[in-house]
Amino acid sequence: MSIKSSVNPEQGDLAFTRDSDRGIIPEASWAGALSFMRRRYTKDLTGVDVAIMGVPFDLAVSSRSGTRLGPRAVRSGSSHIAWSNPWPWENDPFEQLSIIDYGDCEFDYGYPDKVPGEITAAAKGVLDKDTALLSIGGDHYITYPLLKAHVEKHGPLSLVQFDAHTDTWEDEPGRIDHGTMLWHAINEGLVDPSRSVQVGIRTHNPNPMGMNIIDAIEVHKTGPNAVAEKIRTIVGDHKAYVTFDIDALEPASAPGTGTPVIGGLSPYQAQEIIRSIVGINVVGMDLVEVSPAYDISEITAIAGATLVNDLLCLYAASPAGQR
Repeated sequence: MSIKSSVNPEQGDLAFTRDSDRGIIPEASWAGALSFMRRRYTKDLTGVDVAIMGVPFDLAVSSRSGTRLGPRAVRSGSSHIAWSNPWPWENDPFEQLSIIDYGDCEFDYGYPDKVPGEITAAAKGVLDKDTALLSIGGDHYITYPLLKAHVEKHGPLSLVQFDAHTDTWEDEPGRIDHGTMLWHAINEGLVDPSRSVQVGIRTHNPNPMGMNIIDAIEVHKTGPNAVAEKIRTIVGDHKAYVTFDIDALEPASAPGTGTPVIGGLSPYQAQEIIRSIVGINVVGMDLVEVSPAYDISEITAIAGATLVNDLLCLYAASPAGQR
């Protein structure tokens, strides 16, 4: 059935009028509200399995700013793929789970010292309803306050991080920086580095703080399936949080980011790794660092939206998603 032949003008904007949070409903997905994958916009978490929340924060960047517009760009990019079920996944998270767009985390940028606590509180409000959270940034600092909320619910976590940078550079307590947030997270016991892994790294850091690193060269030489097997061995059955910094991708595939580094992963490599770690116990996810001011023809936004879809598929296939 084509979209053209099945669109009902009387159904209105499905981001507000859909009566079920499951499935794909044929519509003009390029029009209407910018909800992720045209999911229902709501703050009502009754019966909701996964909430998608934007975190439009970029006060912690060290280079080009602009990721505060990332959630909007990723939502817009998702409109290009919202008409179809995720390919080539065998499971369809939109049929299996109730998934909604929760809107954006609200905070006052004029009080930057209060923002981390507000992000944690917003995430906690979702998790307290037994709803899983997938966050869209924003710069990578947001992972730190998000981890605090997840650890309060689940205990210390394994971290599966796709990134060009380790983000474990030494810092001072209380300082806000997207390159040091994991230094804080590890020191505070939020992340178990021995059961965590960073994929795609291609910058030098003298202190990896015990994290297992699969750099970009290893990915290129050994291939996605070998990398995925290594991730599965490291993480085991430990509860895991997956964070995807879009700069893990080669800049040719993701130019719209603040700190691009050449030699990164191809979209295929990233997707195949995610598809091949199905079964790890994912309890939280985010995608960060999409900066649309530097994007070209929505290349980065569409990549980000597609990877968010892949993370939803990964979650749906995890023990938490099978509840």
